[in-house]
Amino acid sequence: MAAHLSRRELLTGTALAAALAASDPRQMALASVAAVPERRQDRVLVTLFLRGGADGLSIVPPVADPEYHRLRPTLSLASPQDRSAPRAARAIPLDDYFGLNPALRSIERLYRDGLLAVLHAVGSGDRTRSHFEAMAVMERGLAGSTEGPSGGWLARAVTADDEGGVSPLRALAFTETMPDILRGASGATVIRSLTDFRLHGDLETARTLQALYGMDPAGDADLGLLQAGRGSLRVMDAIAALHPAAYRPSGGAVYPPGPLGDGLRQTACLIKGRLGLEAAFLDATGWDTHVAQGRDSGWLPARLAELGQGLDAFTRDLGAEIGRVTGVVMTEFGRRAYENSGLGTDHGRGSCMFLFGAGVAGGKVHAAWPGLAPGALEPPGDLAVTTDYRRPLYEAVRRTLGATAAAAAFPDYTHTPIGVVSA
Repeated sequence: MAAHLSRRELLTGTALAAALAASDPRQMALASVAAVPERRQDRVLVTLFLRGGADGLSIVPPVADPEYHRLRPTLSLASPQDRSAPRAARAIPLDDYFGLNPALRSIERLYRDGLLAVLHAVGSGDRTRSHFEAMAVMERGLAGSTEGPSGGWLARAVTADDEGGVSPLRALAFTETMPDILRGASGATVIRSLTDFRLHGDLETARTLQALYGMDPAGDADLGLLQAGRGSLRVMDAIAALHPAAYRPSGGAVYPPGPLGDGLRQTACLIKGRLGLEAAFLDATGWDTHVAQGRDSGWLPARLAELGQGLDAFTRDLGAEIGRVTGVVMTEFGRRAYENSGLGTDHGRGSCMFLFGAGVAGGKVHAAWPGLAPGALEPPGDLAVTTDYRRPLYEAVRRTLGATAAAAAFPDYTHTPIGVVSA
C-alpha cells in the first residue's frame, strides 16, 4: 500500500490512518493527534455513568426513615439492627440514618477507609423524567434544559488548557459510540479494547511507516505532521509494551466479566502505565428497573454486585496509584419513592452519587436530606433534588484537571462549595 503513496500523502497521515483503520475505522482519530507531551500527567478523572436511572433509594437506603419502609413494603431493606430480617436483606450501616445496599458489600472497605463519599438527593433541574433528555442535560453539564453550550462538560474540561502536544490517550471512552459527555473534545477517542491501538496491514506497510516518521522534516509544514505521526506510533509502542492482552491485575483484584469489568481493567492498565491519560469515561446500562427490581436478590442486586466488584477490583488494582485518581459514579435520575404494582420503581428525580479516590472527603454521606414525608416529595411522588449534580463534579474536575478546566466544564454555573473533593 505505502509504495503507491506520495511523501505528502504519507505525511498527512493517509497511510497511518489506513493502517490504523484496517480493522476499526474509529482509530482514524489517531492519525491527526499531536505528539505525546513530555510533561508528566499526575491526576486522572474517571467517570462512570449508570444509564437507565439507578434507584438511589435502594443503593443508599434511608433505613431510619419510617416513610421509606411504608412506601416500599416489599422492596425496602431492613435496618442493620433488625435481626428479624435475613442478613442479606439488611443494609450495611453508613451512619445513623443511611445504609448501603448489601450487594455493595465489596466497597464497604472504601467507605471505612475514607476513600468513598456518598451524596444523596442529587440531580439536575430536568423534570421530564425522560432518559434521553435527562442524560443529555447531565452529559452537557446543563442546569435542567437542553438549551445551553453544545458539547460535553468533560470535553470542555480536557480541552480548556491545551498546552500544544497532548497524548492520543488524554481522553478515552470505553463505549461503543462517542458519548455526549466527550463530544467536541479534540483527540477524544472511543475504544473497545487497548488492542485496537496497533498498526494493521502487512509488514512492508509497517516498516515504511516507521521509516517515514523517522525522517527529518522537509520544512515547517512537515514538522507538525511528522510529530503527529511519531506521537501516534510512540503511543502504540508504549501500549504494546504494557501487553494489554496479557495484563494481570495487582493486589488480588478480580474484575467482573463483561464490558464494565473490561473497561475498568484497561483503565487501570493505562493509569499505571502513565501514558498521558487525563480522563476516562465508562458507562453501564441496565438500571431501568420498572418491574421485578428485587430487594436482596434479582435484577438490581445483580447489577449492584457487578458494580461493587468492579470498583473494588479497580481500586485494589491501582494500589498506590489511587492517589492520582478521582472517580465519579453518577446516573441521570432516580426512581419513584414508592414501589409500583410490578414490584419495581418508575422514573423519579433525586438519586445518589459516589465519589472515590484521591482528595475525596470519604466515610460520610453528604446530603441536604429532604425526607420522604408526603409534603416533602416532589409530585407525583419523587425524592426531591437538593444538591445540583454539578457541585461535586466541579470539585472533582478542579482537583484532577484544574480550576480553568472546572470553570470551562460548567460555564453557566456558579460554584457553591460542597466540600466533597479537596482542591
